[in-house]
Amino acid sequence: MTWNSEFALSILPDLLRGLWITIQATMAAITIALVLGLVVAVVRYLRIPVLSQVFGFFVLFIRGTPLLVQAYAAFFILPHYGIVLSALVTGIIVLGINYSAYTAEVYRAGIEDVAKGQWEAATALSLPGRPTWTRIVLPQAVRSIVPMLGNYWIQMFKDSAILSVITVAEVLYVGQTIGGSEFRFLEPLTIVGLLFLAVSYPAAVLIRRLERRLAISR
Repeated sequence: MTWNSEFALSILPDLLRGLWITIQATMAAITIALVLGLVVAVVRYLRIPVLSQVFGFFVLFIRGTPLLVQAYAAFFILPHYGIVLSALVTGIIVLGINYSAYTAEVYRAGIEDVAKGQWEAATALSLPGRPTWTRIVLPQAVRSIVPMLGNYWIQMFKDSAILSVITVAEVLYVGQTIGGSEFRFLEPLTIVGLLFLAVSYPAAVLIRRLERRLAISR
């Protein structure tokens, strides 16, 4: 099979629409992951009875089971219990929850890296718990882990291809559909790979630059 440029150009608009859905799903999912991961990290760090143990099991379970299995379970099993969501919404939630387990550990590492003197200074100034966290601890913790969180965003963007198995019309699903209907997989799957690279590579370069800038500023 040889490359057909005319065919490749004809399917490009459909693949770009699929890429846009991939980007939207990734941005929504990373928002869930960052917020939920922060909550999990803070609760586990504070060792809140019962809740801390529950979140500890949550992190262990999510990290110990494949994302593909989680996607299948959410899409095909939950509807039997009355939880019916669209494929896209299901995919976003699954991705977000999956990566929240990883971002929670990153947040926790950042929090534990905050100097003990910062906590003592907050105590000496009689700062309440909320300002201590929002004005002193979290800004310092997040600053040190931004590059790692950025790397997880890139990884999530690539892992979003898994959502094609639950019929989310992201870029890989579109490429597979075109390949199956036209009996030509060379062009659509090659373009899919190039589109992923076109987004993930510049993002990786920006994250490396950000990491160096933060290292210099520290």
